[in-house]
Amino acid sequence: MSSTTWWLLAGISALLFWLVALFNRLVALRHTVRAAWSDIEVQLKRRHDLIPKLVEAVRQYAAYEQATLDQVVSLRNLSAGRTRPAERGEAEHDLEQALHRVIALAEAYPDLKANQGFLDLQQEISTVEQDLQHARRYYNGAVRQYNTRIEQFPDLLVARLFHFTPAEYFQNEED
Repeated sequence: MSSTTWWLLAGISALLFWLVALFNRLVALRHTVRAAWSDIEVQLKRRHDLIPKLVEAVRQYAAYEQATLDQVVSLRNLSAGRTRPAERGEAEHDLEQALHRVIALAEAYPDLKANQGFLDLQQEISTVEQDLQHARRYYNGAVRQYNTRIEQFPDLLVARLFHFTPAEYFQNEED
């Protein structure tokens, strides 16, 4: 085998190795985004499971706030029907705002504010909100890294060749 053939084979091998490495890096980033989205879905399910309990606790003390409680349930159902991260993020933002209004109702009802069951639910929801915020930041960071890689040269060549598509953000950081 001549030295020219050897160098040609070495160059082709190096190019193939480099393409495989880029592809594997993009696949790993895509899986990171998917895993991070799964973490968000877990936190959203925890939140959604607490909402009926919270609504029932408030309903027992604040019967006059039925419209607010109905809105929370309606927003919960709307959010559960969304699958795309951007759409789900918008729906969850509205739900989060409605939950804050329900919790604020406790100020107008001293008996509710003193109820241990309500206080426990309030603490659980606060914990879920914090966990959701952390999961959202991690997910959005993973999306940012993945989207950046598939738009940067030379990764974009591999991304286009294998149809890597940009991921959607969940919610804006300022939400």
